[in-house]
Amino acid sequence: MGLDRLTVLVVEDNSFARNMIAEILRALKIGRVVTASDGADAIGMLRQASKHKLAAKVLGFDIILSDYLMSPINGTMLLRWVRQHDDCPDRFMPFVMISGVADHEVVREARDMGTTEFLAKPFSVKSIADHIQVLIDAPRPFIFSNAYFGPERRRQKRPYHAADRRVITSDEQQTVYTTTKLKNPDPKIKTFIFNLPNRLREKVMGLGKGGPMTIDPEILKAAEQQLDRMETDYSDWVRGTVKQLSDAYEKALVDDRARTAAVAQINRISHDLRGQGTTFGYPLITVFGNSLHECTVKIDKVPDKLLEFVRAHIDGITAVIRDRIKGSGGAIGTELVESLERARTRLASAVE
Repeated sequence: MGLDRLTVLVVEDNSFARNMIAEILRALKIGRVVTASDGADAIGMLRQASKHKLAAKVLGFDIILSDYLMSPINGTMLLRWVRQHDDCPDRFMPFVMISGVADHEVVREARDMGTTEFLAKPFSVKSIADHIQVLIDAPRPFIFSNAYFGPERRRQKRPYHAADRRVITSDEQQTVYTTTKLKNPDPKIKTFIFNLPNRLREKVMGLGKGGPMTIDPEILKAAEQQLDRMETDYSDWVRGTVKQLSDAYEKALVDDRARTAAVAQINRISHDLRGQGTTFGYPLITVFGNSLHECTVKIDKVPDKLLEFVRAHIDGITAVIRDRIKGSGGAIGTELVESLERARTRLASAVE
C-alpha cells in the first residue's frame, strides 16, 4: 500500500484543528501533508500548482480536506472554485468537507456544490481513515449538466416515489472516459457522465491490483496514540479559547455599542469549541460549545440576560478544563449541566 505516494491539502482556519488533522494524516503514513490557513490561502496554492510546472511538482495535490466554516472564503466557496474555476489544476479532485455543523442543510449545500465526502466533527482517526479508503476504493462518476458538476449525488438505489426530475432519454446523455475538454459536443446532450480511471487507487495500489485497500491496524493504533498525545495541546487550546471568550464577553459588558459584534465573535469561537471535545474525552466541552453557539446565532439585540447566559457557558467550560472533568463528569458534570439549564430557564423567562 502506498499512502506515502499521496499529497493531501488540509484547509482549516483554526490552528489547533489544522495541526491535529495534519498529525493524524502523517500518522496514517500519508506521504505529504500541506496546510492552508483558509480558503484564500488554499486557492493561492492551487493556482500556483496550475500555473507553474515546477510548483505543480511540489504542490500537486491528490485530496483536499477542508473545513466548512471559515472566513473570508469558506469551505463551500473553496469547493465552488475547485469545481468551476479554470485555474484549478484538477476540477475532479476528491474533496472532503469537514464541519461541526452536520445538519441536513449544511450537508445538502456541500453535496450540491460537488463535495466528494462529508466528515462531521468530532472525528476520529478511524473516521478519517475510512473516508480516505472510500475515496480510493469507491470513487463515483462525475456528472456535468447545466445545473451541477461534481460526483454522482445518489449513492444508493432506493425506491423513489415522487416525480423524478432527472429522467432523460439515452440520446440526451453521454458517457465520457477522459477529462480532456469536449470538442463540438452534440447540442442534444443534457448530461455528461465522466467515468474516469481510478487515479488514486492506481497511485496507491499500482495497476492491476484487486481487492479493497486496507490500512494496517498497527498504523491505525499508532495514529490513535499520536492523537492521545495531543491531549495536553487540546487543554492548552481550550484555555486560550476561554480567554478569547472572556475578552469578548467583557467587551460586550462595558460597551453597549460593541455588543452585537462581540456576540458574533463569541459565536465564531464557540463553533470551534464544539468540535473535538469528545475526541479527547471532554464531551462536556462539546455540550457547552454547542449550547453557546446556538444561543448566539444571528443576534440583532443583546439583552443583559443573554450576556449572563454567555457567562454561564464560560464558567462551565472553565470548570471542565480546569478540573479535568472527563466523560459525563459524574455528580460534578451533572451539576454543571443543570446549572446551565437553570441559566437557560432564566433567559427564556426574561425573553417572555
